[in-house]
Amino acid sequence: MRLDRVMAERKITSTELAKRVGTSTVNLSNIKNGHIRGMRFSTLEALCQVLNCKPGDIIDYMTPEEEQAERTLGEIRERNYEKRS
Repeated sequence: MRLDRVMAERKITSTELAKRVGTSTVNLSNIKNGHIRGMRFSTLEALCQVLNCKPGDIIDYMTPEEEQAERTLGEIRERNYEKRS
């Protein structure tokens, strides 16, 4: 999910987006963090209307191998950040 990037580009908060889309901030957080297994087309459409984007701008497909590599890279970054702090 690239929703957080698009939100940052549009300078819109989670609270404002959730309100305008008609969903809860918890649900929006789950979408942003990829903690979902699916999404209604009506929700996707509302997100795209509010953010003036296309579905491909906020959703990206990764193979399981790419997803694991991304997760591993994130863990490495977290460890490096913790070492600096």
